Amino acid sequence: MREYLLTLCITAAVTYLLTGPVRKFAIVAGAMPEIRARDVHREPTPRLGGIAMFFGLCAGMLVADHLTNLNEVFETSNEPRALLSGAAVIWLIGVLDDKFEIDALIKLGAQMIAAGVMVVQGLTILWLPIPGVGNVALTQWQGTLLTVALVVITINAVNFVDGLDGLAAGMVCIAAAAFFMYAYRIWYSYGIEAAAPATLFAAILMGMCIGFLPHNMHPARIFMGDSGSMLIGLVLAAGAISVTGQVDPDALKLFSGSERNTVHQMVPVYIPLLMPLTIIAIPAADLILAIVRRTWRGQSPFAADRGHLHHRLLEVGHSHSRAVLIMYFWSALIAFGALAYSVNSASMWIVLGVVFLSAIGLLLLLLPRFTPRAPLWAQRVVPPRYRRRAVGAPAAGAEPADDEQEEEDRVLAGVSGVSGVNGATAVGPRSRLPR
Repeated sequence: MREYLLTLCITAAVTYLLTGPVRKFAIVAGAMPEIRARDVHREPTPRLGGIAMFFGLCAGMLVADHLTNLNEVFETSNEPRALLSGAAVIWLIGVLDDKFEIDALIKLGAQMIAAGVMVVQGLTILWLPIPGVGNVALTQWQGTLLTVALVVITINAVNFVDGLDGLAAGMVCIAAAAFFMYAYRIWYSYGIEAAAPATLFAAILMGMCIGFLPHNMHPARIFMGDSGSMLIGLVLAAGAISVTGQVDPDALKLFSGSERNTVHQMVPVYIPLLMPLTIIAIPAADLILAIVRRTWRGQSPFAADRGHLHHRLLEVGHSHSRAVLIMYFWSALIAFGALAYSVNSASMWIVLGVVFLSAIGLLLLLLPRFTPRAPLWAQRVVPPRYRRRAVGAPAAGAEPADDEQEEEDRVLAGVSGVSGVNGATAVGPRSRLPR
């Protein structure tokens, strides 16, 4: 575990330290596209954040290769090299797209090529554990097609959800954390070495997202762009493919006892079928809804619009930060709910807990205008937006505003429909010009 944590920290540190210079490079290179109709930000923001994330990936792989225990992963498996090769292909296409806006079909072809590169080097699905049938071996063509399909779906699902500051990186980080716990349990508890590459991929992916998030939180100073969103989508898919198609269910030795006990014990075998779906459940749902919505209107499935889930949260009245946190909540609920069920599928408390948290999530969706206020004893330690103050009084520590500024604040509050910071949504007028 310590070596995995060290790899995670090195990846996060390299990504964090390189993001600042990459931002300056993106500005000099002109990778700052004009504001589009579907965008929610109001100022041109540099892209190419995927450059820092890719070098963070390389640094994490390099450190892991020189650690005592993790070095065995590189000696016994070719999957880390396969991941680096596919990541390099998808990253180069993403960098070109961030700068020159490549056609969607060309990007789709590049995604298939990156998946094919990984398949050629051994990162592919070999068999599937199917409930009621058992362990089904796949032919070479079946495994290749299934692997390419999973890679393309995951990449585009993550790319579709990358619409708000910090949304894609945070959701993928949550999914990677749940996947890391699952893969580490398979590797450590059951002693299956084939799960070690997936555990390493998840740790490195968490480091990439954690290192980039401080620069990408609202208001973002840099976007990851397609070079980053497609990259983290590929790494996420690689971990799912590794643990799904490489770990032999028979090695878990769960077939013992009564039939009922065997069914409950077999849940960790069937979870690889569900975990790749749960970790991208929200992005995949957004992807499917977007395709149905656009084809229903007679548009191309690749035509961009403002109908994604995060756009709808903003239209309901949630602030930018709150919409991101709600998406985080649902991603964590689905991913960690599936993880808890794989640990103890016979416990009714897990189901009741998921139902209770789902009710809380629905309540949060219905309260876009609610602004929590801290108690009186915590006024000095919480951000100004959560402090209690009299109506019309300035925030604590703020200078009294003049009449012109007060009138501007009233106009903005009237347009957005909500007063205060939470009313300054990204879809309404929001002035960032200095007074």
